[in-house]
Amino acid sequence: MERTDPADVEGLEELGSLQGLLEHRVRLAICVLLSEHDAMSFSRLKQVLEETDGSLGTHLRKLEDSGYLAVEKSFRDRRPVTWYELTETGRSNLRRHVANLARLIGRVG
Repeated sequence: MERTDPADVEGLEELGSLQGLLEHRVRLAICVLLSEHDAMSFSRLKQVLEETDGSLGTHLRKLEDSGYLAVEKSFRDRRPVTWYELTETGRSNLRRHVANLARLIGRVG
């Protein structure tokens, strides 16, 4: 076993740079899905992520309140549909979060 002097250990700056909001798997998945599509409806997100209405709604609200998502309500066949789109802030923070995760993972020996 190689012993290392604590003074020689590099810090994990990447940890401090991770976006706390995106540390939950559902919120990260929402942002990744929306980065690949212009917009997705609540029902489609629910289906793809296999989440309950309440759970998904809570995660979407947190992302919306933080400026990561834009929301548009419309009607299709006389039924309400809620559409979600990743904002530029959300897209930028997602890129930064994933880049820091990749750097952190790259440190694993």
